Amino acid sequence: MQALLKQALDTATAAGASYADVRWMDRQSQSLVMRNGDVETISETHSLGFGVRVLCNGAWGFASSADFSPAEIDRIAAQAVAIAKASATVRTRPVTLAPVAPVQATYVTPFRIDPFAVPLAEKLALLEAADKALRGEATVKVAHSLLICHKTHKIFASSDGAWIDQTIVECGGGVSATAVGADEVQVRSYPSSHGGNLATAGWEYVEALNLVAEAPRVAAEAAALLTAPTVPPGEQTVILGSSQLALQIHESIGHPTELDRVLGTELSFAGGSFLTPGALGELRYGSDLVNVVADATCALGLGTFGYDDEGVPAQRSHLIENGLFTGFLTSRETAATLDQPSNGTMRAQSWGDLPLIRMTNINLLPGAWTLDGLIADTADGIFMDTNRSWSIDDRRLNFQFACEAAWEIKDGVKGRLLKNPLYMGITPQFWGSCDAIADAAAWQIWGVPNCGKGEPMQSMHVGHGTSPARFKRVNVGVAR
Repeated sequence: MQALLKQALDTATAAGASYADVRWMDRQSQSLVMRNGDVETISETHSLGFGVRVLCNGAWGFASSADFSPAEIDRIAAQAVAIAKASATVRTRPVTLAPVAPVQATYVTPFRIDPFAVPLAEKLALLEAADKALRGEATVKVAHSLLICHKTHKIFASSDGAWIDQTIVECGGGVSATAVGADEVQVRSYPSSHGGNLATAGWEYVEALNLVAEAPRVAAEAAALLTAPTVPPGEQTVILGSSQLALQIHESIGHPTELDRVLGTELSFAGGSFLTPGALGELRYGSDLVNVVADATCALGLGTFGYDDEGVPAQRSHLIENGLFTGFLTSRETAATLDQPSNGTMRAQSWGDLPLIRMTNINLLPGAWTLDGLIADTADGIFMDTNRSWSIDDRRLNFQFACEAAWEIKDGVKGRLLKNPLYMGITPQFWGSCDAIADAAAWQIWGVPNCGKGEPMQSMHVGHGTSPARFKRVNVGVAR
């Protein structure tokens, strides 16, 4: 393998590339889904190939293939250079890269049990037991349970001398119950909606989710929502649970801080950002309590790795400090426009895709309150959790989120269940209204395995860690 990847780099530089890198990637994935006692999906995929990225005459070129013959490697490397030369004829300014020290390194996700070594029968038995527990409620008409496993082995090599070998292991799962009444449908999910939760870990993470033990509660809450009162609309104090707050961070902090969006190089599909380079160190993003980091070193995060797809080491950097906007997510190219080093956020979905700026683990740092203390300090409010739907404009300013469930808070006591909660706001005002964040004991990392960006679309695995937090004067409505 080393000889083949070196051949790609040598061919590219001989053809005129001032810089070249090559990524070899081997990904294995497994997905199991059970619905109402029947196995709905058993999916196994395996993808293997390489991509060559080059700089020539100040412009990028990229080409890829699943054929590892020496002739094909030469062809792909030469094609990448030819594309770069063609691109250079229409570029507005030459690409400059922030420096990074080339390393020879190996990284492997810490894990105890290889999820691909667990027998298929054992996995299906787990799903069957969870499915049966979900169907204990008469009004639950759809029981859904799933397990997902990924193993990605990739090698990055560059003409600067980098050689980085990484193996990333991910797995997780979840359950959901759909209850049906006379004139409505309600859903409850665990540990989160939209596919449960995944982590960079082994099968031990799935075992710790306790899907079978949690299933009866999930089903009971779905059934209870059918007759629960609706959330009262109006301006309210809102405490967002960790799962919902993770998506809030994703949409209103993670995406707008991607510097390629800000600079206009990733606009047409995914939209832009309300931020500008001049906002660094000037914009008040939230209250003094709001501290947000991009942390690719965080245990269990889906945005955790050893090195990004430019060979930049995983790191932890601030995006927001005490409410002040202080950092973007950058690549080597975009970081150079700010005269900064890259903070290592370039990743590609597969060997056939160009790397893009992607979130790592965008985490809200914990506060000083216990969760019980935070609720006890709330005289009148709503606790909302588990996302149901979301909408946000293309500049990441105006948003609306609906949740699966809410609970009334009266005189510091979390009380009756409420259905169809919805809240809306404007990003800086919303984060500015944060007046309390729960402590590290309530902090949890959540995986988002389907973050879409790019044309053609790339789906990336990212993470968000957060504790529940309280927001004042939030506009609350009823989802329909």
